[in-house]
Amino acid sequence: MKFVEYSDRDALMLGLADKIAGELRMALASKDRASLSVPGGTTPGPVFDSLSAVSLDWARMDVLLNDERWVPETSERSNTALLKRRLFVDKAAAAVMIPLYGDAPRPEEKLADLAQAVDAILPLDVLLLGMGADMHTASIFPGADLLSEALAEDAPTLLPMRAPGAPEPRITLSARALKSAINIHILITGAEKRAALERARGLDPMEAPVAAILPHATVHWAA
Repeated sequence: MKFVEYSDRDALMLGLADKIAGELRMALASKDRASLSVPGGTTPGPVFDSLSAVSLDWARMDVLLNDERWVPETSERSNTALLKRRLFVDKAAAAVMIPLYGDAPRPEEKLADLAQAVDAILPLDVLLLGMGADMHTASIFPGADLLSEALAEDAPTLLPMRAPGAPEPRITLSARALKSAINIHILITGAEKRAALERARGLDPMEAPVAAILPHATVHWAA
């Protein structure tokens, strides 16, 4: 694991956006299309704001979430809707979004179709992840119903996931799909997340799922 500490959160968000933009630019220089996977939630919003204004050939970019709550875009809990508001604007509006939600009551009903589209763009060129204070990443939660399957070396690309404290079912990229990314970044802020990161480094992924990704990642932190 590589650890980068920033002087403040503004410096983190700007520096990380610049790093991701550089990696995407390099990917586009060597092949027809590039791929970027990002977390939901509000923390990475400033990174999205900066990235959306960067001059890249966004029309050659495939973008997807790490995971999604199984709710329609009309829901206030939809990360797809949030991403469209924060990243798919300005220059980045030309990017192609790979969906992680389909119109069905349960994620299992759309899993095969969604996975086919994701498989077509693997391995990811750039992966940005978050981490919860409980040491989950994407929707790979401690205590989740399919945790062992999500961590398995032969895991499918996508899994449905249900976990204590998660109000609705989720769909998530597996640890195998995440670890296969060429460039992996984890964004965390604050003392609580820093302490959780240090705990995770000494735990099994079944207790701290992010531990499965840490050896392959650069962690970006500011207080």
